[in-house]
Amino acid sequence: MKIFIDGSYFEKDQAVVSVFDHGLLYGDGVFEGLRIYNGRIFKLKEHVDRLYASAKALSLEIPYTRDEFSRILNDGVEINGKSGSGQSGYIRAVVTRGSGDLGLDPDKCVRASVIVITGDIQLYPEELYRSGISIASVSVRRNSVDSLDPRIKSLNYLNNILAKIEAKQSGAAEGLILNRDGFIAECTADNIFIVKDGVLCTPLLTCGALGGITRGAVLEVAEQEGISVLETVLAQYDLYTADECFLTGSGAEIIPVVTADRRAIGDGKVGPVTEKLRSAFKKYAESYGG
Repeated sequence: MKIFIDGSYFEKDQAVVSVFDHGLLYGDGVFEGLRIYNGRIFKLKEHVDRLYASAKALSLEIPYTRDEFSRILNDGVEINGKSGSGQSGYIRAVVTRGSGDLGLDPDKCVRASVIVITGDIQLYPEELYRSGISIASVSVRRNSVDSLDPRIKSLNYLNNILAKIEAKQSGAAEGLILNRDGFIAECTADNIFIVKDGVLCTPLLTCGALGGITRGAVLEVAEQEGISVLETVLAQYDLYTADECFLTGSGAEIIPVVTADRRAIGDGKVGPVTEKLRSAFKKYAESYGG
């Protein structure tokens, strides 16, 4: 594995950053997780655009143009042997504020640091894509837009980590996060969808959901498949009474949910709309050309 750090490539055991990097000291930075399908980066432009939007919201200047950053990502695919037909993989792109001092002042960091890791990822065992997972509501609330806007994909993920810990302690695979008004935002690492009476529903971004790239692709695929879609406000009641449920993310792709807060979703099995979308998304991703 060759890891890109600030213009050079390093072997895994040689890839290091300064202990004074503000990404390490304060979680000051942004990141993206990208998938490789059939040797190509899925939704490259959308991921790069979101990375730069997150950075702009933090007044963090990325030391490369968007085209240069895209080339770095594509070069990592090539260098790590992921560019051939049939190849798949995962990319973690990280931009930190860079090395500074022990104070908070970001102006003490001379230049942002860029790290790109190209490898593999498998968040869930394959059998769970056939049988489904359980999720549990957690007490941790989604960050509100007047504190840290959840649309910023920052390195500070404590909100999500605390929710993940609580979910695992309850015996669930994932945690359902509500916003401070009590409506569903998302899960700890994925967007959430439900199916009710044939309509595919997902929380509005203004409810605290990240604008997931896979989320957007699933909405696109659903429309292509003739499935009605609705971005709306959802409460736990809507989840409990749904016919189907699944989560989406670059790492998870589409993972079915069959139990929420110890309640069976629908008949407690992976539903037909979920199966249809999983199949259609796989074909879409494998054939994606840009």
